[in-house]
Amino acid sequence: MKIDAASPNEYISQLPEDRKTVISKLRQIILDNIPNGFEETMSYGMIGYVIPHSTYPAGYHCDSKLPLPFLNLASQKNYIAIYHSGIYADKGLHDWFVEEFIKETGKKPDMGKSCIRFKDLNKIPYELIKSLVGKISPQEWIRMYESRGSRS
Repeated sequence: MKIDAASPNEYISQLPEDRKTVISKLRQIILDNIPNGFEETMSYGMIGYVIPHSTYPAGYHCDSKLPLPFLNLASQKNYIAIYHSGIYADKGLHDWFVEEFIKETGKKPDMGKSCIRFKDLNKIPYELIKSLVGKISPQEWIRMYESRGSRS
């Protein structure tokens, strides 16, 4: 589901009502719990949370004109997704999330490398997302990003 939007509010306004409610709730959880220093923006056609150039002038190694991405929130064709780069970069964080997800929901999460997919919009573990969002500061993300050899 491709949405052309210049702002998070415009993105949300174009969603169907059921998605609008869930994305709005997830967005508010992110805004309330993400550590200071991340900036909300539109990124790759999704609502994004990045480290701005004012904090990390080098930007993203694939395109230094872009700020360093960290987290994205999107309404895809068959699911809502949270793309969390820390889960991909930190095995300990990944394993913690999977374990807590199973404890909370009784099922394994539907995940890709950084993607957490929610097909059943009534079964999103909001409290777990709240905890996940606050786990990594911008400074920690920069250290992780650089230690993985993303920059030379």
